Amino acid sequence: MKIFVNNINLGYSDHGAGLPVIFLHAFPLNKSMWDGDIQALLSEAANRFRLVSLDWRGFGESEIADDVSTMELFADDVAGLMDALGIQKAILCGLSMGGYAAFAFLRKYPQRLAGLILADTRPGADTAEARANRENVARLAETEGAEAIANLQLPRLISDYTRQHHPEVEIRVRQMINAATPRGIAAASRGMAQRLDSMDLLASIACPTLVIVGEQDGLTPPDVAREYAAQIPGAQFALIPRAGHLSNLEQPEAFFSAIHTFLYSI
Repeated sequence: MKIFVNNINLGYSDHGAGLPVIFLHAFPLNKSMWDGDIQALLSEAANRFRLVSLDWRGFGESEIADDVSTMELFADDVAGLMDALGIQKAILCGLSMGGYAAFAFLRKYPQRLAGLILADTRPGADTAEARANRENVARLAETEGAEAIANLQLPRLISDYTRQHHPEVEIRVRQMINAATPRGIAAASRGMAQRLDSMDLLASIACPTLVIVGEQDGLTPPDVAREYAAQIPGAQFALIPRAGHLSNLEQPEAFFSAIHTFLYSI
């Protein structure tokens, strides 16, 4: 489905009824990365949760009109989608870049948060080196396309265990990356480089929060996740064994168990 939000058509899905949970996808994938989690929740509690996912600009079914997609713009798109769907407050579940967008939403719209699930992400801003790498990724997308990004990113996104024992995950991730537009990849990469440091927000988070990280996540290591989770009042923490950066795709049962327990505690 598509909906017109903030002067652009965004792809989204909307299933179930009850407490709204909005799933925010990783870079450079799309909302289909959450299909397994949404279906698993629907199969047992279709009337307990309203499960929404969206494609960021330039990914999946969403259009793009800008050369830089800031995390604040993504946060505005989430708020705009909530308005269009009649949702006042929601739990946000963001993985990687989805987590960056969730932190931007927390900064701009804290009163609209019913809960936070922060998976394989971090609140800190990029270093100068990381910002330079983001620009390199953007230029690679613009010059060589999505397939070059898939070749570059895949070794960083999934664990060796996943690659060896679940090759179908690597195939699926590659398909999602290849489906992204080069412009969307470049705009999001530049937007991530510009994101604000959100470490100052952690102590003020008042909603229930779960921090999840893959045991073998090299991009946002478990020690980083544990450190910032400890600064969020009452936050829960879950380590996903044998998973890399895309923990919900690599170890879906363990990831689902963690979010299921959290959601039913709210």
